[in-house]
Amino acid sequence: MKHPPPFARALCYGAYAGTLKEAVHLLKFQGIKRLARPLGGLLLALDLPGADCVAPVPLSPGALRRRGFNQSYLLARALAAGLGLPLAGDVLYKRKETPSQVGLTRAQRLGNLKGAFALRRKPDGERVLLVDDVMTTGATMGACARALLRGGAKEVTAVSLARSP
Repeated sequence: MKHPPPFARALCYGAYAGTLKEAVHLLKFQGIKRLARPLGGLLLALDLPGADCVAPVPLSPGALRRRGFNQSYLLARALAAGLGLPLAGDVLYKRKETPSQVGLTRAQRLGNLKGAFALRRKPDGERVLLVDDVMTTGATMGACARALLRGGAKEVTAVSLARSP
C-alpha cells in the first residue's frame, strides 16, 4: 500500500448488499432503532482483538439533529455490552459539517473529512474498537483513527457492520 491506513486492522461482518444492506437502511434511514442491538450483536462474531473500550464514529451536531440518533453509537453500545467493555461515546466528536460521502471518490472523501474529527478526551494508552455502520473507502474510519492516535490511543481497530464493494 502506498498509504496504509492509521488503524491497525479493519474488520467487517459482511458485504453491504442484500438483507444486511436492507437492515442497515431500516436502522439508519427509517429510524427502526430496535435493530441496533441484534445488528451490533453480529459484530461479536468477528475475531476481535483485545481492547479497552468501544467508540462510535460520531455524527456532526446537525446530522444528529436531523436523524435524531447516531446509528454507529447504537451499534457500538451493543458491541460494548456484549464484550463487557466501556462505551467511549464521548471520546470523539465531529467538529464540522461535511457534505455526504455518497458518490465521492476516495480523494474527495479524504479531503472532505480533513480536520472534521476531534477529541473530547484523550484515550491515553487505550486500545480502541472504532465502530461504524458501513465502511466504503475507509476515509471516515481513517480520520477518526488519526484523531484517536494523535490523542494517545495505543491502537485503533476499525469495526464495521458492512463493507461496501
